[in-house]
Amino acid sequence: MDSLLEHGHVDLVARAAAERDDWFCAQGAVRALRAAGEFERAWAVMKPFAETGWPPAVSAGVDILLTSGRVEEALALTRPVGEESSLGACEVYAETLAKCGRIDEAITFLEPHLRDRWTMRCLVTMTEGQGRDARVLELLVPLADEARHHQTQGCSHPLWEALDLQTEVLERSGQVEEAIRVLGGDVAARRYGPQNTVQSYAQLLARHGRVAELQQAATGDHAREAFRPLMKAFTAEGHAQDAEESLRRHIATAKYPSSQRGLLMEFLIEQGRFEEAITVGRPTFEDPWESPLQGVVVLLAEKGLHDRALQLLDECSPEFVAERGDWIPSNRWWLMGELGRCREAITEIEATPELDAEERACTIAGLMAQDSRLAEAISLLAEHPGRNATADRAHLLARQNRPLEALAAIPSVAAQREEHEQRWGPRKDWGAGAEDNDSGSSKEDHEGHVEDPPF
Repeated sequence: MDSLLEHGHVDLVARAAAERDDWFCAQGAVRALRAAGEFERAWAVMKPFAETGWPPAVSAGVDILLTSGRVEEALALTRPVGEESSLGACEVYAETLAKCGRIDEAITFLEPHLRDRWTMRCLVTMTEGQGRDARVLELLVPLADEARHHQTQGCSHPLWEALDLQTEVLERSGQVEEAIRVLGGDVAARRYGPQNTVQSYAQLLARHGRVAELQQAATGDHAREAFRPLMKAFTAEGHAQDAEESLRRHIATAKYPSSQRGLLMEFLIEQGRFEEAITVGRPTFEDPWESPLQGVVVLLAEKGLHDRALQLLDECSPEFVAERGDWIPSNRWWLMGELGRCREAITEIEATPELDAEERACTIAGLMAQDSRLAEAISLLAEHPGRNATADRAHLLARQNRPLEALAAIPSVAAQREEHEQRWGPRKDWGAGAEDNDSGSSKEDHEGHVEDPPF
């Protein structure tokens, strides 16, 4: 879908959304139509999806309607019906009220539902910049204190996120000292939820230049969480050398310095000191448990040093490659392609018999396409009916400006569902929003209570 839109085929994608009942195509077409100012057409595409009541589709429909000034229609679309409405639907309605400037009404509507972490997050997000932080804190603080009470007794609590949310609202309302005091107290008392409270505290300190407190955290029990924000705070103040010296001192004395050694390598690479970074990391490149090599390879490639990254892979011992380096061959071929050595990489792949047939075809086809051999790549992928090969072939057909063939190459949602159920049995969360739909990008994140898409 992205490839089709990139080549200007918005009409085809919009038609596919309707004919194939395809959520990804609907999202893509609406994005393109809104960018072109064609809001009536965008609503026509999204309307069938929004009217199912599925919250992500309803929310997308609301944005179109509000951009068009159709406020009452947006509110009517989102207004929950009956007492059995899902929390996801309630959140969308509250967000719509807020977008319409009815923020107090939105807060009141959400208040009975706040014993849910996603609804709490919705409350905080929709009220940002609305001048209602005092009211939000009135609602959050009792929930946060309840979570603290349980955690003090060593019990987990479903409202643990209220701790971080309370701090977030305090900070954005200008009460920075209070935010630091509250979250610092939670850290000191080890009141941690599944989210890393220590990391949140370190990032809060860094945002406000509290270097002394960060240094204290970094030299105590929280070095893993504190050093990255500390480095950013130092660097933001123009003290990159102090940051480096502090980190090197810690690495020299720490019992388990692996994460900080990786951070130092990242820092040096960002500073353009590539060989120093490699020297720091080289003793750990073949660590059987925490090798940083793959991350270093990616960072070097991002800086355009594909040849140096490839050299590091070529220097790996056969034993490391056999035991822990299953990622190395594919990374080598990728780097060779970036260096214009596509045909050499293809020769290596063809001489690697243990590769899965579809994986081999996709990798070779990608290198062929990079080598301007699109027709050969498409022909090769046509020999393999697997999902990855099919998606890659559709992408290449779109690049060749063969949009109808590209779309036809991807099975419909119904066909994908049938194929999956034949192989694995029924899947309750299958639908146009499911991640296995190869016609487009990954599923739009919608944190909250979202029932299965009905289309």
